[in-house]
Amino acid sequence: MRPDDLQSLTQPGSVSVRGDLVLVNVATPDVAANAYRGGLHRVALDGGGTRRWTWAERDLAPRISPDGRWVAFLRVAERGKPPQLHVMPADGGEARRLTDLPLGAGTAVWAPDSRRLAFSARVPEPGRYGTPVAEGEEPPTPDAEAPRHITRLDYRLDDVGFTADRRTRLFTVDALDPDARPVELTDGTFAVLEPNWTADGERLLFLAERDLGATETFHNDVYSVPASGGAPELVVRTAGWAAHPVGLPDGGVLFYSPESAPGTASIARNMSLWRFDGENLTRLTDVETVDCEKAAGPPVVTDAGVLVAVRNRGAVELRRVPLDASEAALSDLELLAGERAEVKSFAADGDRVVAVVSTSDNPGEVVLVGGGTLTDFGSAVPLRPAVELTGSAPDGYPVHGWLVLPEGEGPHPVVLAVHGGPFMYHGWGFFDEAQVYAAAGYAVVLPNPRGSAGYGQAHGQSVIGGFGTVDVDDILAVLDVALERPDLDADRVGVMGGSYGGFMTSWLAAHHGERFRAGWSERAVNAWDSFAGSSDIGWYFTDAYCGPSLEAQRAMSPLTYAEKITMPFMVVHSEHDWRCPLEQAQRLFVALRRNGVEAEMLVFPGEGHELTRSGKPRHRAQRFEAVLAWWARHLA
Repeated sequence: MRPDDLQSLTQPGSVSVRGDLVLVNVATPDVAANAYRGGLHRVALDGGGTRRWTWAERDLAPRISPDGRWVAFLRVAERGKPPQLHVMPADGGEARRLTDLPLGAGTAVWAPDSRRLAFSARVPEPGRYGTPVAEGEEPPTPDAEAPRHITRLDYRLDDVGFTADRRTRLFTVDALDPDARPVELTDGTFAVLEPNWTADGERLLFLAERDLGATETFHNDVYSVPASGGAPELVVRTAGWAAHPVGLPDGGVLFYSPESAPGTASIARNMSLWRFDGENLTRLTDVETVDCEKAAGPPVVTDAGVLVAVRNRGAVELRRVPLDASEAALSDLELLAGERAEVKSFAADGDRVVAVVSTSDNPGEVVLVGGGTLTDFGSAVPLRPAVELTGSAPDGYPVHGWLVLPEGEGPHPVVLAVHGGPFMYHGWGFFDEAQVYAAAGYAVVLPNPRGSAGYGQAHGQSVIGGFGTVDVDDILAVLDVALERPDLDADRVGVMGGSYGGFMTSWLAAHHGERFRAGWSERAVNAWDSFAGSSDIGWYFTDAYCGPSLEAQRAMSPLTYAEKITMPFMVVHSEHDWRCPLEQAQRLFVALRRNGVEAEMLVFPGEGHELTRSGKPRHRAQRFEAVLAWWARHLA
């Protein structure tokens, strides 16, 4: 895969099924237009492939009504505009817009009556984000808006911006009434997340911060409000913080949640599936071995059990959990899809289950569980498979990772790529960076050290208070396993990574620099003391991982050891990164240059922390070109 192949990638996203109708949204980066394009595709269940179902600039998040007659989805009708909620007949026809909100609408959920939709949306204060101060007035330009009066620590979010002046609110709309307008059910004094209907359609479930956000908190709870309007009521006080509440026919609720002690953040904790029956709160999955992947979507209730996606040793697997389970271990849960692969989304109608599944050499296909692959989206770009790596760290701990090899006999130069998080993972799914570097002739090593997700909760928590210890041992052990191969050149190795991976790049450059020719550190944490006060999550994340001691934080900060870095070093950052703010890059770059190091800095304007995954297509392509130019200079 070359950098210009980026615009040939067709990646399926959210999938929906009802009867014989299967819809999935796809996205393709358009580098020339600097935008993402893609519509909804209908997938044939008989293996007949797909056909384009909508043709707008970009359509996403299809949701088929329970009776199968209607499809709700989000549409970006014009480049640069926010997505708005639309509905159209399931048998085809014109789409009708249901919302015209200044900041767009969120993904919709159908009521059991197949008529009403619920969704959340950010509503700006008057006079902000292109809205007038009063009706009939012109909206002020961004530089003329009134100052923000900030009284809380949780006032902004990376890739979103300031939040207190545009909290998410809960809406419903009658999708079948052409004259209906969205009805607002909450007033913006607290933020609403992930709404869903109760089974009887009388109330709406949603997530909100504990005590409706009266003060900063590490916890949220499940609330409900009458669909006809009224005051919110607490439904479940969770064991920590929750995700994706789902109403059950008996009036109970399912949701994901990692358990955490009162007043503490949920750091490196497995996401369990919980059930609340109105009185008792039961953990359905084992806390150590089962880690539900909420990014793949909410739990789906079927007659045979509850479908969830689970992170497991680099895979994201679709598993079935019995509704009457009690702390079921991973080995007790039926595996449906995703073995040595990554389930990106899933849906079910009765016993018919579909999923979007990605592998190392395929960005994603729609799969019918028990019936095979239904699409061929990934056939446009030739990709390389991943080779599994296993071994042991110096203390005997098992290590795990992957190697993506270029074509040819070698010996190939090597790029060690460390993932972010740290409670994330490399895995069996598609990773565009590894494919680009392998196509350029580099062997790419992808380690999952202690601290990664998918290997048990104890594995994930083993680096708390110990950054730069066992995680370093594991990373170097995986690298050594790879370098035992005769087709890899141990004398030409570079190290790179983003976020925690950028932190680790700086750390390895300072403490094990003799092993590498050069480093590429991206969107990194380099100094925990300033991260605590400048990052959107720093006010709790730093203490949770490093502890409150400034001495301990500095001991775990790569900037403290900058004088030990002597290799050529590229510092890369995004101008609007609020997760790891730009000052993290600037401080390291200045220190390296003052020490006489061959250091350079690359700053991407207008981008946040997610540049490499969802940034503007042109910047993503330019970044790939810069990475390849850097390694060509230092690993040739």
